[in-house]
Amino acid sequence: MNIEKEDFTCIYNTHAPKVFRLCMQYASGDEDLAKEWQQETFIKVWNHRKSFQAKSSISTWIYRIAVNICLGDLRNSKKEIQIDEGIRSIDSTTEENEKQENQIKKMHNCINKLTQINKAIIVLELEEVPQATIAEMLGFSHGSLRTRLSRIRNSLLKCITNGK
Repeated sequence: MNIEKEDFTCIYNTHAPKVFRLCMQYASGDEDLAKEWQQETFIKVWNHRKSFQAKSSISTWIYRIAVNICLGDLRNSKKEIQIDEGIRSIDSTTEENEKQENQIKKMHNCINKLTQINKAIIVLELEEVPQATIAEMLGFSHGSLRTRLSRIRNSLLKCITNGK
């Protein structure tokens, strides 16, 4: 499949917001880093557009590129990215909002404790990428992905509840 300039513009407009949110999860709220990874993703999509063979959906291919860029950069630089407090612009004037903000912070901290592959799985799941697509992207059977997701969720629940 050959992606032309007009097709690429449409692909970018369709997938860029979701790729950005995916990158934001890996960047733990560092907007500049997420934008950098998003840009790298679409540069690779453009540069390798002739290699896309339509064996999977275009979104699966793009998300796989994005995950590889995020994980590769984190692995290569061994960056410890702190959660950007700026991503939570919740007005914390009420007790309920403070409680919600603490839960969000706990969740991000717990997600950051996961292995890279488990973090990739849960981030894609939170982005509502279909499980079959996630399994295909990461080379798992659908059944093993479902089992792994269940274990990840249980681990996150324990971490959020107990702080471990």
